[in-house]
Amino acid sequence: MYFKTSKDEQLFYKDWGEGQPIVFSHGWPLSIDAFEDQMLFLANQGYRTLGFDRRGHGRSEQTWNGHYIDQYAEDLHQFIEHLNLENIVLVGHSTGGAVVTRYLKKYGSSKVAKLVLIASVTPLMIEREDHPNGVPKKVFDDMREQVLVNRADFYLTFSKKFFGFDKLLNKTSEGLCQSFYNQAMAGSIKAQYECIAAFSETDLREDLKTIGVPVLVLYGDADEIVPPEVCSQVAVNLLPQAQEVRIAGAPHGLCSTHKDEVNQALLNFIRG
Repeated sequence: MYFKTSKDEQLFYKDWGEGQPIVFSHGWPLSIDAFEDQMLFLANQGYRTLGFDRRGHGRSEQTWNGHYIDQYAEDLHQFIEHLNLENIVLVGHSTGGAVVTRYLKKYGSSKVAKLVLIASVTPLMIEREDHPNGVPKKVFDDMREQVLVNRADFYLTFSKKFFGFDKLLNKTSEGLCQSFYNQAMAGSIKAQYECIAAFSETDLREDLKTIGVPVLVLYGDADEIVPPEVCSQVAVNLLPQAQEVRIAGAPHGLCSTHKDEVNQALLNFIRG
């Protein structure tokens, strides 16, 4: 299914099940398929699970412009308004965590009951003078270069680190790596290139402080992509109402590699 933004751009979305809506916002450079395990599980538990491929990603229109967090949050707002959603649980993984956080800052929590941040880039990834413990800019510059030089090879290699198959886990799933690759290659190279700056440089420290709904901060302590000590563990201390769940040995792609633990944590929090 597709919905159109106010600028007549078509974004692909999924809408499964019935009940309280749970809206998912996926990470870079993937699509809403990255949440299929959570969406299926929660739909079977009596919830309505929804989410769309971010502009320039997956099956959504490959727009030339708009690849920054404020526009992503506006797209989310228009999606929620289009479907007249209320009493929502917002769930964001990685870049998606920045999107749902900025949505709450810009549009308020009148339609949101709870928020979940999974291995989120919030509050700020990049190293700066006022953020000395962040990730060096060179890391993101290297990612941009590799996307331009040969993104196909880069995504095959990156997928192993994403799922912890490079060194963390005892087994490798070629199927998961291929799924990552297929999702990534379906998107626009321009959107993915520009999104690196969006997820690494957007400062959400003040946004987090204003969130007035209960928040679950869920992450794996073996995340090589978004270091917990830079993001998730810092976010917990900035949020007024935070609950922290750490999954031992889980990588950045924990929604797939540790889906049972993630699904149960989500269900416990939503029902709690």
